[in-house]
Amino acid sequence: MRALRQAGLVSGLILLLVLGCFSLYFGARPIPPAVIWQALTQFDPHNSEHLLVCYLRLPRTLLAMVVGAALGAAGVIMQTLTRNPLADPGLLGVNAGATLAIVLSIALFDVTNVFSSMWFGVAGAAIVSVAVLLVGGIDGNNPVRIVLAGAALTIVLLSLTQLVIINSEPEAFDRFRHWVIGSLQGRGFDVLLPVAMLVGVGLLLALASSKMLDIAALGSDAGQALGVNPCRLVAMSALIIVILAGAATAAAGPIVFVGLTAPHFARAIAGLQHRALLPWAMLLSAMLVLLADILGRIVGYPGEVSVGVMVALTGGPCFVLLVKRWQGERV
Repeated sequence: MRALRQAGLVSGLILLLVLGCFSLYFGARPIPPAVIWQALTQFDPHNSEHLLVCYLRLPRTLLAMVVGAALGAAGVIMQTLTRNPLADPGLLGVNAGATLAIVLSIALFDVTNVFSSMWFGVAGAAIVSVAVLLVGGIDGNNPVRIVLAGAALTIVLLSLTQLVIINSEPEAFDRFRHWVIGSLQGRGFDVLLPVAMLVGVGLLLALASSKMLDIAALGSDAGQALGVNPCRLVAMSALIIVILAGAATAAAGPIVFVGLTAPHFARAIAGLQHRALLPWAMLLSAMLVLLADILGRIVGYPGEVSVGVMVALTGGPCFVLLVKRWQGERV
């Protein structure tokens, strides 16, 4: 069984690579495969197609994979932390905190480039997540309190965000509008590299915490009996979620349903042990975001439909099915 799962993981990586090749091809201006290969192996700075491949589509493709992997891993940890199969990384206020911080950076400081606003988003996500843990309790004995605290703070922050938008200049609103729907358009290596480094650290921490997460899934009483400190568990899990979901949200906007649906498909394949579950969740989430981005360029040709919209269109029905399945299991 283990060998079969490893073979499946390798097959999934190959499929992800194939999707990456499609992502380099599709767009307002399709690039022939021969030109793509030449651009990657013999780059010509004076060739417009080479510039398009290497400076626009390649970083966009890689960022889709990184963002997807981050959201998938964050979703697994959030569902384990709250012991709620319908939990999402946004329950810690990550999306709301990043959104308000980026709106303030645009409205108050006139931040115009994605790279600068990204760091505001990460900081906002971190601050709000700490506030949620302080309000909801960091002892880890009652995960419902954390969920309720996150939901309450999210409502307040979204209201403040709307207030800032209403009183902002039209230009600031227009810049924010492109981010809030979830988009990978215009993201270059200046955004990809720092996000990839942050996400890389978060994924390593997540994989290193696999055993602790396995014990946490048994419940707080069983975890304490097996020697897991609940405060340390909540703090470490929240830190990983903030790093992963905060960086992904700040770079690409609030892409919903990825961190909710992908972990369930990963559990169906890999089981409940986080050492196997996390890599599968990363892989499936990366494939989901990249596929949604490709479909958005095909459906909206010669323009494009934002990746956040495409993920929501596919994630909404999946969410309904998960709710029905969860209710059936409880009955």
